[in-house]
Amino acid sequence: MARRETAELQRCEWATGASEAETAYHDQEWGVPLHDDRALFELLTLEGFQAGLSWSTILNKREAFRKAFDGFDPAKIARFTEKRVLRLLGDASIVRNRAKIEATIGNARALPAIVAEFGSFDAYLWSFVGGKPLVNRPAVRDAVPATSAVSDAMSKNLRARGFRFVGSTICYAFMQAGGMVDDHVTGCFRAAGQRRRNR
Repeated sequence: MARRETAELQRCEWATGASEAETAYHDQEWGVPLHDDRALFELLTLEGFQAGLSWSTILNKREAFRKAFDGFDPAKIARFTEKRVLRLLGDASIVRNRAKIEATIGNARALPAIVAEFGSFDAYLWSFVGGKPLVNRPAVRDAVPATSAVSDAMSKNLRARGFRFVGSTICYAFMQAGGMVDDHVTGCFRAAGQRRRNR
């Protein structure tokens, strides 16, 4: 698609006039159903790191995060030691927040129990929406909620299983990003039909 055609497409307000990275994220990923355990773990982790920051900041550091966290392989992250934590705290290419780094390691260590019970992280997460996206199609951005009863339930359950940085707001943003919730506004070209992730 030509750059001019891309620019003329009607998008959700947050992606209009955004950076190229944010526009590409909106056009290709946001709201597209994701069914890959590692990718879902990555997305949940990044949403946690985004708390208190802008999503554009996280997108700009995404590749650095992938490198720093071994491709978001939960098995590898679960083996991170204090020495590795200190190394991450010294890495200016990512968000250097000890609580979030330690939460990521703890979440990776809590993940195997979920996989053992549900067969996959994917099956567990999608069980909260009955296995298919919840399509809301709000008219305007202000009509998009920050949380929902589903994100409340996901947050509560994840916390009970030992996860951290998984508050209801984070979980709702995660569900939007991972396609469990489709909140593309009416009029957005993405509201006309889903794309498939390039994964």
